[in-house]
Amino acid sequence: MVQETDILILLEVNIDGASRGNPGLSAIGIIIKKNNTILKEHSEFLGIRTNNQAEYEALKKALEICTGLDNEMMLLSDSELLINQRNQKYRIRNQQLKTISREISILEKNFQTIQYRHIPREKNNKADKLANRALDDHIQEKNIQ
Repeated sequence: MVQETDILILLEVNIDGASRGNPGLSAIGIIIKKNNTILKEHSEFLGIRTNNQAEYEALKKALEICTGLDNEMMLLSDSELLINQRNQKYRIRNQQLKTISREISILEKNFQTIQYRHIPREKNNKADKLANRALDDHIQEKNIQ
């Protein structure tokens, strides 16, 4: 019989990329949890990107941050395109996404297991808020100067 303490808990990583315009001002939000405890939150302004580029940049940054924290993770995103491309259900046709995808593939080698799961947007609202806060902070900073 498997007991609860026998179950290996993966890092749970929520990511989101936000773009105001397509392309437009963009940012990312990342939340890293283990055993329902938040280990790290990250948000970052990217500059001008498409929404899909922002999603890929969020994944790349999450992999960079998680390298060394654990070798198994479950990555959660509300981007169907990103999840289906990482799970090899969809081909990557966009050249910029292909470039970022190659960089992601290299980072994936730092992990024994990565599970990519699509979640509804409502279940990704904390990562979304982090990305939008980075955008708002950047816009506010530019308006002050």
